[in-house]
Amino acid sequence: MNTDIFQTSALPTGPSQDGPGPAAPPAPDDRSLEERVLGGLDAEQREVASTLNGPMCVLAGAGTGKTRAITHRIAYGVHSGVYSPQRLLAVTFTARAAAEMRSRLRDLGVGNVQARTFHAAALRQLQFFWPQAIGGALPNLLDHKAQMIAEAARRLRLSTDRASIRDLASEIEWAKVSMLTPANYLEKAQGRGTPGGFDLTAVARVFQSYEDVKTDRNVIDFEDVLLITVGILQEDPKVAATVREQYRHFVVDEYQDVSPLQQRLLELWLGGRDDLCVVGDASQTIYSFTGASPKHLLGFKAQYPDATVVKLVRDYRSTPQVVKLANELLAGRRSGGPAADAAWATPLQLVAQRPAGPAPQFTECSDDEAEAATVAVRIRTLLDAGTPASQIAVLFRTNGQSEAYEQALAAAGIGYQLRGGERFFARKEVRDAILQLRAATRAATETDAPEPLGQLVRDIVSSLGYTDKAPHSGGALRERWESLAALVALADELVASRGAQFSLADFVNELQERSLAQHAPTVQGVTLASLHAAKGLEWEAVFLVGLSEGLMPISFADTPEAVDEERRLLYVGITRAKEYLHLSWSTARTPGGRANRKPSRFLDGLRPDSVAGSSIRGKGAAPRRKAAVPASCRVCGSMLSSGAERKVGRCNQCPPTYEEQTFEALRQWRKETALEADVPAFVVFTDATLTAIAEARPGTLEELAKLPGVGASKLEKYGEDVLAVLAGRSAS
Repeated sequence: MNTDIFQTSALPTGPSQDGPGPAAPPAPDDRSLEERVLGGLDAEQREVASTLNGPMCVLAGAGTGKTRAITHRIAYGVHSGVYSPQRLLAVTFTARAAAEMRSRLRDLGVGNVQARTFHAAALRQLQFFWPQAIGGALPNLLDHKAQMIAEAARRLRLSTDRASIRDLASEIEWAKVSMLTPANYLEKAQGRGTPGGFDLTAVARVFQSYEDVKTDRNVIDFEDVLLITVGILQEDPKVAATVREQYRHFVVDEYQDVSPLQQRLLELWLGGRDDLCVVGDASQTIYSFTGASPKHLLGFKAQYPDATVVKLVRDYRSTPQVVKLANELLAGRRSGGPAADAAWATPLQLVAQRPAGPAPQFTECSDDEAEAATVAVRIRTLLDAGTPASQIAVLFRTNGQSEAYEQALAAAGIGYQLRGGERFFARKEVRDAILQLRAATRAATETDAPEPLGQLVRDIVSSLGYTDKAPHSGGALRERWESLAALVALADELVASRGAQFSLADFVNELQERSLAQHAPTVQGVTLASLHAAKGLEWEAVFLVGLSEGLMPISFADTPEAVDEERRLLYVGITRAKEYLHLSWSTARTPGGRANRKPSRFLDGLRPDSVAGSSIRGKGAAPRRKAAVPASCRVCGSMLSSGAERKVGRCNQCPPTYEEQTFEALRQWRKETALEADVPAFVVFTDATLTAIAEARPGTLEELAKLPGVGASKLEKYGEDVLAVLAGRSAS
């Protein structure tokens, strides 16, 4: 059999969406096959590429050239006649990775090898075999589950919203790739929490209702593609024999991410044979919540005792300084008990191959705004030094953290692109909140009893899912809450800085101005991404931000196994950096807020002047840092309750101590500066910071830098101008 029977069309012979077409015939090459295909590989990569038969397990650390090794293995096998290109199937987990593999194979002269995701490969087989195995036309493929899940919930008279539907969709996907059914989901899903805010019994009912809706509509989802293919291969020996005749050799990349369902499909493809090469790194397992498990990778040698195991540890991506930090992070892991220890794989010890570079930088900031401003200043320095914006990334734990960095980069005139998420003001919950706030301003009448703005905003956004306490679970529910909580916190801050007369209408106008200020070019911009979305990517410079307890590890990582996965997630973030790596955290959320945050426990022993265990309580741990004592008003001595009060150093009840003319001069300067830069006035300095400057009347940049709200970026941009305004007032 010399052709791929599962092709729905002929192989392309020219340019296609998968990459360029075949190159022009190369000039004659007198080198041997080994020299041409294996010549540029290191010793371990060469062993992978030249071992063509029998089971093989490649344990490949980050940046060690695993894709190069396996594509050269395929090319060497095809060119040497061991493999027939139509009878080899290379499988990976993302369409982007599959496209990259196909491109490399074309460059090596074997462009007719199939390189696909599990879903794409299964779908082609399903399309081919459905008429003879099932009969009739293949049902339509469902692109998105949201509408079907919403209808399933309505049939059960359950109230849902966008966030809960997303969480239910994720839970149903997990159940299906774990090969669970609505009948046994409840038994097997104990300990899964409350997906979408529903108990597991309700989730099981939605799961069954969702399956019923799909049947009624004659559609299947992506998990069904795998499930039905597995079912046909199990039940129809003729189909199974045809598939096994077609594909004799298999290569599976990112094998640590395989789910039970994908593993079952792979076993059926193999049919008891062992012509299988798997590649993976258990230390990069970060998708356990989707059903991925490294147990198949770690148990490969037990399943195939004769397997060849090769470790790729030469890191060609990162500098020795970055590699050292990554190794130390994993080595710093402490026992989490028998179950967690059994699930933790001994990490590969990476060996850097690049020349030395700068040491990773660790920065503690006073608050989230200062952290974002610091990152923006350092990015500007990199850009001015010639680093392309597309080679810089800011990575965070949750998409809810992006807003501060979007704002800081926009204020600095730096373009950015948000990967794997939406801009803060483009998020549905934020847009819905602004619509409801605006509607409330229209509905209000002069006879309405006045209500504090902060409480009014809380009441309005509570209908969208806001609560005083953060939800314990993660996912979309948590992200939505964080977006709404940011709006509430902003309302409190504005009231504190501008006075109780600051109205709901003023707040809505402020939100509109801030929304406009965040617009920035996204092409070739700095990448903003979550750590999960950064998997498989790399940049010259990486900023890992928000590395404080509660965010890294995330607060709902409440088991040793979950904390271990958070450590692996940070490891993935560190190993994205080629040369420049910056790690930062803040001690408070808002300017002037209580400094009760601690740096991530994962940084203990890594950051300067820290020791292992210093960030967490427990036997042998260093004492916790004493929480900052709330400041008192410098006029009346009362305790200051808000960030804005602490910023200016006095309570709202006490009169300001600045000269009115000085404050007005500063406001006029701010207005002119904002107009010239085409940004809202608050982007230059907030009213609270302007008040603090007018009252303190600093005479030097050092004195100005000590004031809350004056970060490094604003000091550099506006410091001299502010001192000039103050000097002018003194002279008059």
